[in-house]
Amino acid sequence: MTAMILDGRALAKLLREELRADIQTFVETIGAAPSLAVVKIAGDPASERYARTIRKGCEDVGIAFHDHTLPSDTTQTALEETLNALSLDRAVHGILLHLPLPPGFDANRAIAQIDPRKDVDGVHPYNIGLLAMGQPTMVPNTPAGGMELLLRNTIPIKGKRATVVGRSVVVGKPMALLLLQEHATVTIAHSRTTNLAAVVREADIVVAATGKPSLITGDMVKPGAVVIDFGVNVLEDGRMVGDVDFASVAEVASAITPVPGGTGPVTNVMLLRNVLRAARLQRGEGRE
Repeated sequence: MTAMILDGRALAKLLREELRADIQTFVETIGAAPSLAVVKIAGDPASERYARTIRKGCEDVGIAFHDHTLPSDTTQTALEETLNALSLDRAVHGILLHLPLPPGFDANRAIAQIDPRKDVDGVHPYNIGLLAMGQPTMVPNTPAGGMELLLRNTIPIKGKRATVVGRSVVVGKPMALLLLQEHATVTIAHSRTTNLAAVVREADIVVAATGKPSLITGDMVKPGAVVIDFGVNVLEDGRMVGDVDFASVAEVASAITPVPGGTGPVTNVMLLRNVLRAARLQRGEGRE
């Protein structure tokens, strides 16, 4: 068996085209574009690269982009005041706080200053709570992208056994909740799971989100399973690989996301889609 490749780049292109049309309709209706404010602290090259990627994505689909880079010696209070001011600014529809914050900052306190309706990363406790209740509004972008890959490729989910390896608040846990919402039977596994291979082998859908390169190997996967790999790991030789050993798993799985080119490209489009969703919510259009 050779797995079908779940092509994130192709799906991201389609999603951008759909989003561009939706944003054009929004602009024609209210006379202004949805807007995103990115808040980050200076001094992190990775943060700068990510902001440039988001700016380019915004420009591509018609979202207004605003960069709020705070000096490297900024304080927790100044950060919170910035987020609070943006939350109160009616011209700003979405707020993205670049995480992780430098040492010494309290991310939870900062996130609490963001209006949940503008929380395009889906990390505010209010939005996480809605997702847990089965009433998602602003969903974390990475798991939302993973679900989009499953749904757009008509992968059966209802009644299937899914194992999510990883329990982070921004990927593993929300992905498990989204799968539950689609009526899968879900197991969350992690670094302390006894006999991880046996647990993974029971799954029809395997989700890897651990940050450990090639943790999931072909002998751990049931023949015909679908594998979603959220891992992004850069090896010493510069190669980027996922949490799944692609070569061995692709021989037994029925479908698999590659790294790079799988979940990553879709994640960024989900962020942009959340900006439009936030703008609609703030106009009183209700939960989508």
